[in-house]
Amino acid sequence: MARMSRRTFMGTSSRLATGAAIGAFAVNALGANERINVGLIGCGGRGRYNAYGMVELGARVTALCDVNPARREQAAAFVAKVQDEKPKLVPDMRRLFDAKDVDAVLVATPDHWHAPATIQACQAGKDVYCEKPASHSIWESRKMLEAARKYKRVVQIGTQNRSGPYVRKAIEYIKSGKLGSIPLVRVFNMKPGGPFHMGDPGTKPEGFDWDGWLGRAAMRPYHQHLVNHGWLYLWDFCNGDMGNDSIHQIDLALMLMGDPGMPKSVRTLGGRYAYPDDDAEVPDVQMASYDFGRFVMTFELTGYPRYMEKTTATIRRNDEFPYWTQNATRIELYGSQMMMIVGRHGGGWVVMQSGGRVVEKVYGRPCDEPHYKNFLDCIKSRERPAADMGLANDTCCTMHMGNIAHRVGNAALNYDPKTGTFDNDAANRLIKAPYRKGYEIPDEV
Repeated sequence: MARMSRRTFMGTSSRLATGAAIGAFAVNALGANERINVGLIGCGGRGRYNAYGMVELGARVTALCDVNPARREQAAAFVAKVQDEKPKLVPDMRRLFDAKDVDAVLVATPDHWHAPATIQACQAGKDVYCEKPASHSIWESRKMLEAARKYKRVVQIGTQNRSGPYVRKAIEYIKSGKLGSIPLVRVFNMKPGGPFHMGDPGTKPEGFDWDGWLGRAAMRPYHQHLVNHGWLYLWDFCNGDMGNDSIHQIDLALMLMGDPGMPKSVRTLGGRYAYPDDDAEVPDVQMASYDFGRFVMTFELTGYPRYMEKTTATIRRNDEFPYWTQNATRIELYGSQMMMIVGRHGGGWVVMQSGGRVVEKVYGRPCDEPHYKNFLDCIKSRERPAADMGLANDTCCTMHMGNIAHRVGNAALNYDPKTGTFDNDAANRLIKAPYRKGYEIPDEV
């Protein structure tokens, strides 16, 4: 995250567009044994975790960027646990794009900064590992894909299930035909939660670039709870929990079903039912139904029942399964012959017949490490990664379709992939979010 005026974005874009085509591959002309230098943009918990994991696999963190000086220092201390060399601490992400000792960037900002950072990194000849969800809008997702292809960049999205060995085994089982045809897939994100209240705005820390943190979002006064995860409840900065957490299950479900592309239509219900009087904008109950032509995918989200639980780290690191009925983040495939239940992030999977009889089971393991390794390997091989932006575009746009249908009044929407538009004018206006002056993404990336 970094402050970026319209002049600097446009100037950087045009300058890099001419230079990247010539010099992009020089940035990543790495030998098989050379260390990959990475820079982190967004030094919160997830960003630090990603950087730490890549260092463990042989990469080197050379720069840490955040608009909050305290976050930069915290990330430096975290990385120091696995790396002796101290990274540069910078407030402006353009410093990373210009740096010769940065081969790739990790983007772990709030959602509304994912596309600007990824696009500029591609233009600068840097490869990108971008946290999920890839984009803040359908239009941004398309621009990210255009930039990845135009500048021939490796862009890996942080939907790490795509690198899980147990997921690959599930796909092999599905392809065997033992489940039969699969006309119905159910995706769950039935998490616990509570009300969100803005509360005391606090005082902006010294050196914190609030304008830069806001980026393209509308100007508003500083608020400490926005910076500390409150952004996850407001549309200006996020995609609701459908984009924050559910994107993992949506992506995994589409992967299991052979990556069918964009759905033909979506229908939704949802709103603030559990906590109608709090300060959140995003739904705490949301349901969506998608028509993919050969199958229907349903999606259910909650943000209140305390008895629902994600698959624990203990389960994921051992030969155990969650209690599926109250597993918050599962996927159910209803085959004509048998049913498969899949847990994300190492939850494993089972195949069942009537009476609850399990006929096949595979335990899982966490997928972060193989996902990082896949990204680092692809930087050297120049192959497309497991969660390539092309795949992420379909997943992310599917998620956006569900949110758009909710935001225009829980509507039923048909989508035309040829024109990239809906049969609803209000929905079409949400394909691209408004951009505050000085933070626009140009049409030509």
